[in-house]
Amino acid sequence: MKPQLRFQLLFFLLFSVSQVLQAQIPQVPLEMEFADLTLRIHPQAQREIQLDVDALYRNPNYFKLKQDRANLYFPLVEREFKNQGVPLELKFLVIQESGLVPDAISTSNAVGFWQFKQGTAEEVGLRIDSQIDERKSITASSRGAALYLKKHQGVLNNWMTALVSYQMGLGGAKAYFGTQYSGKKVIDIDRNTHWYFKKFLAHKVAYEAPIGKLTSSTSRLIEVQIQGPATMAQLAKQYGVSEQHLLDFNKWAIQGKIPSGSFTLFYIKEGIGPELQQNTPQASSNLASTTPVASSSTPSYKRADSFPRISGNTTKSSQAYQIQVNELDGIQASETASISKFSEDIGMKERKFVKVNDMESQEQVVQGAYYYTQKKRPTAAIDSHIVEPGESLWSISQKYGIRLSSLKSKNKIRKDADLKPGMVLNLIEPRRRGEEIPMVTLTDPNSSSSSVSTPKLEQTISEPAQVEEKSSPLPIYHTVSAGETLFSISKKYGISLEELKSQNGIGSQNLITVGQKLRILKP
Repeated sequence: MKPQLRFQLLFFLLFSVSQVLQAQIPQVPLEMEFADLTLRIHPQAQREIQLDVDALYRNPNYFKLKQDRANLYFPLVEREFKNQGVPLELKFLVIQESGLVPDAISTSNAVGFWQFKQGTAEEVGLRIDSQIDERKSITASSRGAALYLKKHQGVLNNWMTALVSYQMGLGGAKAYFGTQYSGKKVIDIDRNTHWYFKKFLAHKVAYEAPIGKLTSSTSRLIEVQIQGPATMAQLAKQYGVSEQHLLDFNKWAIQGKIPSGSFTLFYIKEGIGPELQQNTPQASSNLASTTPVASSSTPSYKRADSFPRISGNTTKSSQAYQIQVNELDGIQASETASISKFSEDIGMKERKFVKVNDMESQEQVVQGAYYYTQKKRPTAAIDSHIVEPGESLWSISQKYGIRLSSLKSKNKIRKDADLKPGMVLNLIEPRRRGEEIPMVTLTDPNSSSSSVSTPKLEQTISEPAQVEEKSSPLPIYHTVSAGETLFSISKKYGISLEELKSQNGIGSQNLITVGQKLRILKP
C-alpha cells in the first residue's frame, strides 16, 4: 500500500473514532430546566460548559468509575433530598465535590462525600468524635447537605444562588449576589455566571443521561440498622461479607468498630433480583429486621421495635437541628415543661410546634420524649403497626412520624376508646370502607412463650434466628423507652437484675440507651 494511501486510511479511521466518541458525549443545550428554574444559556457559556463536559469524558475508565459509584449511592442521596424537600437534581453536586469518595479530604480539610468542615457538619447535626465521623456516611452526610442547601434557599430564595452558597457560604453568597436573583425563575447563564454553578451544570449534563444505564456492575448498596457495640468481624460473619468489605463501605466508623448505640451499616450485595430490590434502601432502612415473611394464606405482621428511628448528632439531641426523628427534624425534651416554655427555648413558634406534633397548647412535653420540628408525613415508612397496651392514636402517630389525622383516616378510627391491644393499624394504605381491622394475640411478658392467632404475629429481631429446642423458652425482645432502668425492666419481666445484665452483656455501670434492644430469656 502506498504511503499516501496508508496516511489517508489512518486519518479516516481516527476521524471515525473521533466522531463516535463525540456522538457519545452529551451536548449542552441552549436552554435547560434546573430545580424550579429555567436556564437560558448563552453561546459563550455553552462552549465553556461543554469544555468541562468533554473533560469529564476524556478518561473513560475514570468516568465509568464515578458512574458506577453514582448508581450505587444515588438512591440513598435521592431519598434524603426528597425527605427534606430539596430538588433531586442537586444530587450531581456530590460528584463535583468528592467524586463520591467517602473519605475524600480537601486541602482546606473538608471531609467526606459532601466535603464538610467540622464546624459546618456539626451545625447540620452530623456526629464527629473519636469514634464516629458521619461526614463519611452517605445517608447522614446527604441529609446534612440537604439541610444546609434548604436553609440557604430559605434565605436566598433561589436554588442557583443556594447551590453556589455551598462553595462560598451563606454570607459570601449574600454579598456576591445581593437580591438580584431572589424569586427569579428565568435566569441567563453567561460569561459572568459564577464558575461553580457552570461547573455543576457540566456535571449534571455529563452524568444525567448515563446514570442508571450501561452499568458495569449489578451490585446494590444495602443498609441495615445495627446495635453496638460490635466489631466488623462479627458483622461480616452475620451478613456474609468480608471484614475488609465492611471497613471499605463504613469509613464513618473511624476505628473500624461500632460503639454503643444504634447505627446504619452499609454493605454490597451482588446480583439483587427485583424481588429483593424492593427491600433495598429506597424502600426500607432496616432490611435485616423488618423484611416481611411471605405467607401463602394469612398475612404476617411484626412488631416494629426500631421506631422511632433517631439519627444525627445524638449527643446533642436536646438542641434544635441536631437530630432527625424518622428522618424528620426533631428534638428530645431534656425536661418536662409546658409547650409554651419548650417552644420558646428551642426558638420555634408555639402554634407551629403544637400543629406539627398534633398537640393541644395546654399539654406538656415529657422529659426524654422525642418531638418533631418539621411537619409529619401522611404515611409511615412501614405498612402497619400492632397496637400495644397503653398506646394512644397520638403516641402511635409520633412513633412513626405520621400525621394524626392521616392515621385516623386510614383506619376509620377516631378516638382512643376504640383502640384495642393487638389491633393491626394501616400506616400507608387506607382501609376500605367496612373492612374489619385485623387482630393478633400479643406476647404476654409474664409468659415464656408466644400465643399467636391468625393473622400471625412474629417477633422482630436484629440477629439471625436461632433454632431452639421445643423445651427451651423463646426469648423476648424489649426496646428501652425513656425513663426506664435495668431494675424496672427486670421487674417487668420477672427476672433478676443480674440475669438481665448477663443475658445482654451489660457491665457494672448498668448503662442502657433509649431505643436499645434487650434480650429477655426467662429461666
